[in-house]
Amino acid sequence: MFESVQGLLDEHAAIQAQLSDPAVYADQALARKLGRRSAQLQGIVEAYNRWHGLMDDLEAAKEMASEDAEFAAEVDEIEAKLPAAQEKLRRLLIPRDPDDARNVILEVKGGEGGDEAALFAGDLLRMYMRYAESRGWKTELISATESDLGGYKDVQMAVKGNSNDPAEGVYARLKFEGGVHRVQRVPVTESQGRIHTSAAGVLVLPEVDEPEELEINQNDLKIDVYRSSGPGGQSVNTTDSAVRITHLPTGIVVAMQNEKSQLQNREAGMRVLRARILAHQQEQIDAENSAQRKSQIRTMDRSERIRTYNFPENRIADHRTGYKAYNLDAVMNGDLEPVIQSAIEMDEQSRLDALGE
Repeated sequence: MFESVQGLLDEHAAIQAQLSDPAVYADQALARKLGRRSAQLQGIVEAYNRWHGLMDDLEAAKEMASEDAEFAAEVDEIEAKLPAAQEKLRRLLIPRDPDDARNVILEVKGGEGGDEAALFAGDLLRMYMRYAESRGWKTELISATESDLGGYKDVQMAVKGNSNDPAEGVYARLKFEGGVHRVQRVPVTESQGRIHTSAAGVLVLPEVDEPEELEINQNDLKIDVYRSSGPGGQSVNTTDSAVRITHLPTGIVVAMQNEKSQLQNREAGMRVLRARILAHQQEQIDAENSAQRKSQIRTMDRSERIRTYNFPENRIADHRTGYKAYNLDAVMNGDLEPVIQSAIEMDEQSRLDALGE
């Protein structure tokens, strides 16, 4: 059992040797890559040592059991601990998404429902900001188009984590948030007290750490500049500070106008563009390996309704995992972990089932 572990143990030892070499840190991108892989393998090494240690102890206890009743009792104790240790190692050996340790760019857009959808998009943004705060993550607003009532027609936010452990990565925990979020409540504009249904879309993109990590040929870019529109200070409508970047090979378009200078908008636009191109590349890989990845939640159509937020009943329901709770007020205040954990557990189980096929 666990025949593949030895190769991972050897890889971990080799990476530790590399990380002990000061010369490695001259290449920060390489050092980060090795650090991430080391953190991922560290959990496997610890779980394997725990399981292997119990197996050795069990063998020794069985040998001594006929001579000493205390060792016979120890056999039962060790055998009771083995299944949990074995299951933990088994789950850690599930191949991880290579982007799990990455930070993310999270986009929220108001969908059906006009102003109410925009207000809900703002509520979702605050929910993610508070969840990030609870985990010690940092958030940075990159771009936002506000609605008349104070919500967001669309908004982009960067979320930066604090761990190299892929299991604790921002993308590992937020990637299942992508999709359509439906809200049922009485809008502030509703005078008759009727419940309306509207929606907002969420897109979660793994962020590229360094520009050098994803090379983009400048000849593949079409860059247009134009005057910003909407609130934003003296520079709005007076200078061509807004930037629209089109990546010709993929057709991906990014527009930025929140910053006051064209250069700042271009830098922000390139940041989002790299994330979208990285996601596009991963989608192509997913398509090529669809038979292996078809059971995973992240491959679901982003247009699919994934969750309903029912305010009158204070109910949150995830339609993929079956999770349901009546603490919507707490969830909207950032208590999102149980909902996210239900998606992680479903994804892990589906991958375990696939390994057993």
